[in-house]
Amino acid sequence: MKKQRTGNLTTKRSATLWDAIRSVLDWVYVPFRRLIPPETFRYAVTGGANLVLDIFLYFLIYNFVLDQQVVHLGFVAISPYIAAFLIVFPITFVTGFLLARYVTFTASTLRGRVQLVRYAMSVGGSVLLNYVLLKLFVEVLHFWPTIAKAFTAVFVVIYSYLFQRYFTFKTGVFKLRR
Repeated sequence: MKKQRTGNLTTKRSATLWDAIRSVLDWVYVPFRRLIPPETFRYAVTGGANLVLDIFLYFLIYNFVLDQQVVHLGFVAISPYIAAFLIVFPITFVTGFLLARYVTFTASTLRGRVQLVRYAMSVGGSVLLNYVLLKLFVEVLHFWPTIAKAFTAVFVVIYSYLFQRYFTFKTGVFKLRR
């Protein structure tokens, strides 16, 4: 059994999937330790994995489930690229939160429900950013939807990391330089 500090409580628990993922990441991290902090490395890898899952699922849903067709709900018609995003979103919301909480931001002392509410706020900003940027890239700049999703993801990942580190899980301290 391994002791884990969670907030002000110390609990005993057996090794978990999260421990295994952290162990692998810590082993892979060794060559990068002089270049990047471990938390940032973990975020890059877990966020990258969640991003790959997101883009892969988006591609499958957009091209094969929706067959690139407008989704008509009776009271509203949703473009296929936005519908694909809305279908994939709940899956990557859950995987993203679990990876962030149990693998990346393990030093956070905030309670789980506080983290979840803050994570939902962060994701709300990500959804808005996704929507605006997808509309911009597809309808204004005429990018292919999957390419637009990939470019959008770059901006969303940067926003998400900063929001999660300094607010959602509060493991970083923001310092202004003078």
